[in-house]
Amino acid sequence: MDLLAQLNKLLAKTNIELSEKQKQQLVGYVELLAKWNNAYNLTSVRDPRQMLIRHIMDSIVVNDRLKGSTFIDVGTGPGLPGVPLAIVRPDSHFVLLDSLGKRIRFLKQVQHELGLNNIEPIQARVEEYQTDIGFDGVISRAFASLHDMLSWCHHLPNENGLFYALKGIVRDEELTELPSGFVVKSITELKVPELNEQRHLVILFAK
Repeated sequence: MDLLAQLNKLLAKTNIELSEKQKQQLVGYVELLAKWNNAYNLTSVRDPRQMLIRHIMDSIVVNDRLKGSTFIDVGTGPGLPGVPLAIVRPDSHFVLLDSLGKRIRFLKQVQHELGLNNIEPIQARVEEYQTDIGFDGVISRAFASLHDMLSWCHHLPNENGLFYALKGIVRDEELTELPSGFVVKSITELKVPELNEQRHLVILFAK
């Protein structure tokens, strides 16, 4: 089965509707990721068909829970979940932040080849990155703990901005060890087609 056919099969198991252009961009991203992965070691997932499940679907299932139009994907790695979300949210703007140059070089190539005008790859450490206006959403699926995410990213949201943490299992101790001044808004179990692992979205805000 080719990648586009598999993507259509996965999408059919959700309520996500995409244009043909968006589907082609998602497949194009997977093809670039698989190609660059050989030299740059961007992800431990080697099979492009698994990338569709573990990277594409795993990212875009949170789309309908995002509020606003300006987002920062912190510790984006090869662009996850920022690139898939930028493709399915063409009217939103995504800063993709990572400290490793090879990942930012890859993301600039993705931006160029897929014509993604709504992503902005930036090489910087999160604690050193400054923003004047703040973001509607601070997104991450790379942080080890909610405590670290909030401690290092506390300066990034705007006045009404939210933190979106994509997690596997959410442990009780993580929720009790939040830095003071932060509150859990919701915890949602996510269903990713053909992925038999737990996935959750934790949404938080500053009091």
